[in-house]
Amino acid sequence: MIKKPIFICIIMVCLATLPAFSQDVQPDMQSDRRSDMRSDYKTFEQQRRQLIQKALDEKKEAQKEAQDQLTYIKSNKQALKKAIAQLKTNITNLKAENKQIQTHITELKLEEDRLKQELEKTSGVNREFSGFVRSNAKDLKALLLESLQSGLTPGRHNFLEPVILQEKFPSMDDVRKLVHNLFDEIHTTGQVTLTKGLMVDRQGKEQEAKLLILGNFTGIYLLDKEAGFLLYSDQSQRYFALSKLPSSRITNNITAYMQGKSDNVYMDVSKGGAIRQLAHQLNLMEQVPKGGAIVWPILIILVIAVLILIERVFFFTQRRTHPEQLMKTIRKMIMADDWKGCRKFLESKNKKLLPQVLLTAMAFKDQTRQDMENALQEAILGQIPKIERFLSTLGMLAAIAPLLGLLGTVTGMINTFHVITYYGTGDPRMMSGGISEALVTTMLGLSVAIPIMLAHTFLSRRVETQISRMEEKSVAFVNLVFKNRNESRQ
Repeated sequence: MIKKPIFICIIMVCLATLPAFSQDVQPDMQSDRRSDMRSDYKTFEQQRRQLIQKALDEKKEAQKEAQDQLTYIKSNKQALKKAIAQLKTNITNLKAENKQIQTHITELKLEEDRLKQELEKTSGVNREFSGFVRSNAKDLKALLLESLQSGLTPGRHNFLEPVILQEKFPSMDDVRKLVHNLFDEIHTTGQVTLTKGLMVDRQGKEQEAKLLILGNFTGIYLLDKEAGFLLYSDQSQRYFALSKLPSSRITNNITAYMQGKSDNVYMDVSKGGAIRQLAHQLNLMEQVPKGGAIVWPILIILVIAVLILIERVFFFTQRRTHPEQLMKTIRKMIMADDWKGCRKFLESKNKKLLPQVLLTAMAFKDQTRQDMENALQEAILGQIPKIERFLSTLGMLAAIAPLLGLLGTVTGMINTFHVITYYGTGDPRMMSGGISEALVTTMLGLSVAIPIMLAHTFLSRRVETQISRMEEKSVAFVNLVFKNRNESRQ
């Protein structure tokens, strides 16, 4: 509304400048166009009046509108004052409310800090509890995996996986299960379980057998007529038969116990450590090939010594006599002057040593005592080579066997040092061949020499006894002959 009067004033100024502009026009041009200008001036004057009139009308209208606005403003002044007062009151209330809110916010912040501290404390307790439960869950898992009882019920530890992997916070149900399984494991550890179950036999086939689980220490199986120990694998949670059967004494004990005929049974308290040693335990025949080439001469010595011992035992057994009974019979015949009967009796036992010696003396019964004694001494000396046959050979073999064992030890250590020279000491298995050769030959040499020495001592004692017996009975025979001769002369 204010822009319209301004527009009208601009138009009036422009119209006022038009007469001055017309006076500057050249006189000749004004005379030529005067008539036209008059008509145009009238038209322009008319338009100017119209515009002035229009501007005055618009001015009046604007003044009226302004007056109306002023009247409206004056009429609403009280309402505005009330509105302002109300707004001020609202502002005051809002400030008070804002102050209360700020105070409440401060209190809430303090409460938040307190709750954060409590939360941190509670979270620490929860983390400690969770860590304690997970740690015990891991220990229980390891315990269950290593337990022989898990072979009867595989998967006993599965409920612990979510707790260990932190997939969820351990609940009280999880804690109860953990405690229950711990006490269950303690209970089953002290039990002897006899049941049927699956196992992998020595051929690698899964079989159903009769299983005996002795607590958490030893597993035993009975499959058909085969009885042996079980090994437990915590990876597959299965039972595997020991690759090597125990001795017959242990097998009989296991069979008797599982059949209820015995109250005791062999148990490995090392949880399989001692049982595994059975699989690696080698007997003498399995150790012999590890001794190398020196083993065979030692074995040949053993064979020769055994043959000599058998021959000597057979020799002494075939020529064994009862000297007292023999001399008693001869005494009766001599005192009765039955020389022919005595000769026949001795000839009937001609394969025996003592009768052979005494039979030689029968040809000198009428000779002097010196002659008869010399004849008996000659007969005894003739029997000595038969009695002492192979005795020196046996002693020599007993001396050679440990020397060969020592030779094997030296060669084995030489081989070991050769291996160390080429390959170093990084792998002990590379040196085991030479060390095994060194130890096995020594062991075998001593094992052969000791029995041979004992046999040599036994045979030497037997030879000495036999010779002493022949000498004693020869002297007794001479005394009987001369006693009978003296009695006959009287």
